[in-house]
Amino acid sequence: MDWGMKNRISRILKPETGKTVMLAVDHGYFQGPTTGLKNVGKTIAPLLPYADALMLTRGILRTQVPAETDIPIILRMSGGSSVLFDDLSDEEIQVTVEEAIRLNASAITCSAFVGGANQRSTLTGLAKLVNEGERYGIPVLAVTAVGKDMVRDSRYLGLASRICAELGAHMVKTYYCEGFKKVTSSVPVPVVIAGGKKTPEKD
Repeated sequence: MDWGMKNRISRILKPETGKTVMLAVDHGYFQGPTTGLKNVGKTIAPLLPYADALMLTRGILRTQVPAETDIPIILRMSGGSSVLFDDLSDEEIQVTVEEAIRLNASAITCSAFVGGANQRSTLTGLAKLVNEGERYGIPVLAVTAVGKDMVRDSRYLGLASRICAELGAHMVKTYYCEGFKKVTSSVPVPVVIAGGKKTPEKD
């Protein structure tokens, strides 16, 4: 692994702990102005001091994040579907690595729909992104997207995460589940837990 790749990963995964807190605000690429992210700039401003990295699309980066913001950027590279379409897995890589470099991204990301109707195209997109990432020293974060007909259990998430790692992803983002250690123990790259719905606060 080249110095540039190591440096970019170390900005996202803290070397002293190997952990990270990613603030993901890329939901609008298929959900539009969803609750809590109608005004992205206003939402993320007070949260940035508590995040280690910011995951978002190029449109939101350019319009909602001040250029002087010193936080590693994880740039969403895939898209093509929306909540108005039956199959959210109908995605492809839409942003070039050259664009990610222009935007000073520390990492690039795409979704992988293992077991979905578009499994082959999304996994091929991931593999091609890894090829380009290796060429330019930019790590790739694979997101194990789960279709509405799939169960978020350790068997499925372990399978999906391992396949992403096998294709060369430098990090994998997946969902927490019962028996999560089974997922992480078989994946040879860092695993990041995806967030979920807001839960009631404890007293």
